[in-house]
Amino acid sequence: MQETETQTTFWTTSPTTSLSSGLDSPNILVLIQILRLFRVLQLLSTCVAFSMEASTGTWIGGIGSWSLFIWCFCFVVTLIILIVEFCELQSRIPFYWYNFPINYACHAALFCLLASIIYSTTYVHLLPPGPTRDQAITASAFSCIAAVVYVTEVVWIWACNLPGEFTGFTTVPMLLKGLENLVACVIFAFISSPYLYQHQPALVWCVAVYAICFLLDIVALLQGLVDCDNRLPFFSILLLVMNLLSVLLYASALVLWPLYQFEEKLGGQPQRSSDAGCRDEVTYLMCTWDQRLAVAVLTAINLLIYVADLVYWSRVVFVIIKDLPQGS
Repeated sequence: MQETETQTTFWTTSPTTSLSSGLDSPNILVLIQILRLFRVLQLLSTCVAFSMEASTGTWIGGIGSWSLFIWCFCFVVTLIILIVEFCELQSRIPFYWYNFPINYACHAALFCLLASIIYSTTYVHLLPPGPTRDQAITASAFSCIAAVVYVTEVVWIWACNLPGEFTGFTTVPMLLKGLENLVACVIFAFISSPYLYQHQPALVWCVAVYAICFLLDIVALLQGLVDCDNRLPFFSILLLVMNLLSVLLYASALVLWPLYQFEEKLGGQPQRSSDAGCRDEVTYLMCTWDQRLAVAVLTAINLLIYVADLVYWSRVVFVIIKDLPQGS
């Protein structure tokens, strides 16, 4: 009984709460220090990335602003995690803290990797040789380093866990939700300019679809942090309904966005050459037609992910209903 109480206390106060209980105290302290070293490296790499980006001035525009936001956000959240763990405030958090850092690290790795790829392909190759380009390359490099360190943290925590004690992002539904949020954030970066959609109510509806589905995914991820879906069948049914709604909404966006962006009769531009911005050599901005195409492609990708998510939860609910006692 005393051992169980000690283990429970350790889970609520230690940043590596799901480490194997078979490890002795010195080994646990070493693992904790290594984990904190990873987070310090994350702080340094994201700090260098957004500092270099801000100093170049190439963040002007939707994609650049999005990249800068990602690096600043990762820096701030990692700093908060370090402060909470150094001050041993985990027990005062009203949800399972041992699930939050690992879920955040998975998302941060994806976001930093995507930011470095998009930033490089959108800006770096357009910059003339010189100090500005060197700083932009440095920002991309440190963004990649941050992604690698976040992945290393995930692998490290996973390797030090007992089987069955590691929940959250590593499960199939949480992985799908993370991918859905990732694609949605990229879509938001491309539609950051209101002139892409504000002239047509149908396009405004598409933007509303992206926002509504993103909020539904956030609710699902928060639910996964407290592991509610493994406790009550109601939450599995709720997730099934939410995914069905998201599939229907994204299907409407997949039809309306290309129709009103590329159909000439509806005010769209079917050819890239019809966009004057694509013919000019604009240094820091993607042309409008390319942004519209990117949103259309990303909408199709996210719809496929939502369909896979819907299939998963359909099977889960089917098993739940099948296992219910007759007459219940």
